[in-house]
Amino acid sequence: MTGRGRRADTVRLAGLRARGRHGCLPAERALGQEFVVDVTLFLDTAPAAAGDDLTKTVDYGALAVELVKVVEGEPVNLIETLADRLASVCLAYDLVEEAEVSVHKPAAPIPLPFDDVVVTIRRGRA
Repeated sequence: MTGRGRRADTVRLAGLRARGRHGCLPAERALGQEFVVDVTLFLDTAPAAAGDDLTKTVDYGALAVELVKVVEGEPVNLIETLADRLASVCLAYDLVEEAEVSVHKPAAPIPLPFDDVVVTIRRGRA
């Protein structure tokens, strides 16, 4: 919920692609692979809409750049850890009340046919 009993609006960035070296296996660290990120931000967009003012919402282009830096940055073993780091980037924007982050690992080293591996987390302000 946000001011005056309104439910939070959402801004969604879906299908952001970046190459990272995350995983537990040495080959994942050496070769890297593509990760796909979806984020949903929960915030009040009414002030931005009322004033047609980008400074009163989240610049999703700037956010995308920051998220890609995390995916391309320091490797982690688990995509759960990566998702948590990405959520922290989203919550660094003061207007964001909650963030839902999904990390897709479509080339995960699974020896069976599959479409995707996805970890989704939701984090809010303390």
